[in-house]
Amino acid sequence: MNAPGPVSALAVRMAEPGDPRLEPFVRAHADGTFFHLPKWSAAVERGTGQRAHYLLAERNGAVRGVLPLTEIRSRLFGNVLVSAGFGTSGGVIADDARATEMLAAAAWDLARSLGCATAELRGGAVPAGWTASEGVYSAFARDLPDTDAALLGSIHRRQRAEVRRALGFDLQTSAGCDRNHRDAHYRVYSESVRNLGTPVFPRSLFEAALDSFGDEADIVIVWKDGRPLAAMLNFYFGGICQPFWGGGTSEARQWRANDLVYYEVMRRAMLRGCARADFGRSKVGTGPWARKRNWNFTERPLVYAVRGEARETNPLGAQYRLKVAAWQRLPLWLAGRLGPPIARGLG
Repeated sequence: MNAPGPVSALAVRMAEPGDPRLEPFVRAHADGTFFHLPKWSAAVERGTGQRAHYLLAERNGAVRGVLPLTEIRSRLFGNVLVSAGFGTSGGVIADDARATEMLAAAAWDLARSLGCATAELRGGAVPAGWTASEGVYSAFARDLPDTDAALLGSIHRRQRAEVRRALGFDLQTSAGCDRNHRDAHYRVYSESVRNLGTPVFPRSLFEAALDSFGDEADIVIVWKDGRPLAAMLNFYFGGICQPFWGGGTSEARQWRANDLVYYEVMRRAMLRGCARADFGRSKVGTGPWARKRNWNFTERPLVYAVRGEARETNPLGAQYRLKVAAWQRLPLWLAGRLGPPIARGLG
C-alpha cells in the first residue's frame, strides 16, 4: 500500500492573473457572487483606474478560499481596500474558518502596506479583529414565478396598479448591449443620479463591465417615442438576475416608466430561466430604499466588516447635505463632467 503524500499547510498569496481555478471555485461556492469573479475585479480596474488585488488561499494546489479586493484612492474620501470594489457584496468565500481568518488577516496586512487607512468586506462573516458595520444599507430580493400573469399578480397591489397604467401607455421596451442601449442607459443613469444629488460613475466602468460579462449582462430600457425614460443594467449569475445600475429621467414619472422597467427586468429574467431577482442594496432612508420597500421585496439589513478608520461617504450625513442639494441644481452637462472623477473614489 502506498503511503499518503505529505499534506502541506494552508497558504495565502496573491493570485496570478488568469488563474483558471478561480472562476470555477467562485461559481461552485454557495456564497459566491459575480462580484467575486476575477473578471469583475478586472472590469473595475479598467473602468475606474482603481487597482485590483485578488487573494487566494490554497492547500496542495487546491483552492480553499478567495478574496477579491479593490484599492480605492480618493483625495476627498481617503484610501480604502474594499471587497468588492464598486459592488454591493463580496468579502471572503472559503471552505473553512481557518481560510477565512487567514484571508481577512492578509487583506488587512495588504491595506496597511498600501497606505489604506480602512479595509471593508461587503459580505460574509465578520472576522476576528474586524468591526461589524450595520444599519446603513439594506438588500432587497424576491423569488420569480413561472409566468407573466403570475409575476404581475405577485406584485404589491399599489405597484401593480402603476405597472398596469404603464402597460396602457404607448411605451416600448427593449433589451441589449449594443451601442444604442449603452448610450441610452448612460443618459438616463446620469440624469437619475444627478437628481439624487450624487456624482455619476465613469462611463468606462459600465463599458468594461458589459464587455467583460458578455451574455451574462444586458440593459433593459423603457422608451417613449424614441426617448429613453428608464433603464437598468443587469447581471445574471447562478440563476439570479441582479438589476444593478439603473434609474429614470424626470419624465419617467409621468409615464410610470420606473415601475415598468422593474417589471420588465423581472419578466425578461424569467425568460432566461432565472428563479430569483436581487435588486441590490440601498442606503436606509433614501428614495431608492423607500421605492424598493413599496415593491414589497424581501428586505435584509446588510452587515459589513470594517477595520481601521471608517470613512464617511453616506450622502445622508450632515457634512454632505448641503453638497447634495447643490449637486442637484447643477446642469446635467456639468454634473456629467465633474461627477466621474469624484465617483471613481467612492467605490
